[in-house]
Amino acid sequence: ANAYLIYYMAENRLPVYLWLEIPLAIVTMIFPAGLFVVQPNEARVLVLFGKYIGSVREAGFWYANPFAVKRHVSLRIRNFNSEKIKVNDLQGNPVEIAAVVVWHVIDSARALFDVDHYENFVAIQSETAIRALASEYPYDAADDNVPSLRARPQEIAERMQHQVQARLEIAGVEVRDARISHLAYSPEIAQTMLRRQQAEAVIAARRKIVEGAVGMVDQALHMLSERKIVELDQEKKATMVNNLMVALVSESQAQPVINTGTLYQ
Repeated sequence: ANAYLIYYMAENRLPVYLWLEIPLAIVTMIFPAGLFVVQPNEARVLVLFGKYIGSVREAGFWYANPFAVKRHVSLRIRNFNSEKIKVNDLQGNPVEIAAVVVWHVIDSARALFDVDHYENFVAIQSETAIRALASEYPYDAADDNVPSLRARPQEIAERMQHQVQARLEIAGVEVRDARISHLAYSPEIAQTMLRRQQAEAVIAARRKIVEGAVGMVDQALHMLSERKIVELDQEKKATMVNNLMVALVSESQAQPVINTGTLYQ
């Protein structure tokens, strides 16, 4: 249309001032294309003829080269809730695990140009990190000093955040938090593992009871000897240890028996 207008004016020898309206009309049509608005916690990445020329992160009304492409990137904090993932723990037991990752973009240019679809990249890399982490720890451990997925939630959360951050660094993403949102044995072994946990708990409890009973018996013998309440030979000590251990370790309540004879009767 502009070319036809120029041809028409030239053929009809229109006044000079009308020629000035042509570039003005062109500028009027092109100029508004450079105006854009940046909302809070958003960014615009500017690309001119395939070349990155900068990013605008400050909220407000802006103007840039009208021929530049202005791509929108959200800087808001977002949550990624993973699906329940089935993976083997350190002991080879299949477990179901899911996590929530709190993240946001801190480098809009890297998010757009260094990875393909940064939102999908966050999801895939987060699930990969969760799988790797679950295989490094047992679901549960009888020893309290051994870290496990169930017993050390804070330690696991910090390590998960570190691993996810390392994978998302290339995408210009910062991980604010990462925590396990679901943890359970797989349904096919849940009942078996429950019985195993119960057995391990009983064994651990028995061990504590025996350790405590031995300490109490040792203390009793030491006090009797130190205070010289009674003189005990090895056989009498063995009998006393046997009786005390039975009374302390037994699940049923001990029944007192009065010995009316000697210690050997």
